[in-house]
Amino acid sequence: MSQTFLIVEARFYTDLLDSLVEGAIAALEAAGASYERISVPGALEIPGAIAIADAAPKTYAGYVALGCVIRGETSHYDTVCNESARGIMMLTLDKRLAIGNGIITVENSEQAWARADKTRKDKGGDAARAALAMAALKKDYS
Repeated sequence: MSQTFLIVEARFYTDLLDSLVEGAIAALEAAGASYERISVPGALEIPGAIAIADAAPKTYAGYVALGCVIRGETSHYDTVCNESARGIMMLTLDKRLAIGNGIITVENSEQAWARADKTRKDKGGDAARAALAMAALKKDYS
C-alpha cells in the first residue's frame, strides 16, 4: 500500500516553488509514494498548516515543507528563517512527525535557483527523501 505525504508549499516565490515541488514530486514518485498538496502564504505558515493537517482525521505518513526565504533589507529574514525552522522542529520532536524541511534560506535569487533547480542542488527532492526516510524510521519504531 502506498504511503501518502502532504507537500506544504509557501507560494511566495511561485517560480522557485514550482521547481522545488517538481523535485519533491519526482522523489516521492520514485519511492512509490503518493502525495497531496496544499499552499500557504509564506514560510511562517508552514508549521501551522502541518499542525492543522495532522489534527485532521486523514493521516499522512509524512510532510514535505517547501518554501524560500531570500534576505531583504530588514531583520524580518532572520525571524522567518528561525521561526519556521523552530516550528517544524517542534512538530518533529513534540508530535514525532516525519517532516522533510525544504525551506531554502538564501542571500539572493541566484542562490535560490541553484538550490531549487532539480538538475542542480534539488532541495525539494532532498526534503521529500528526508520525509520518506523519517517516515520509514517512524514505521520501524511503531
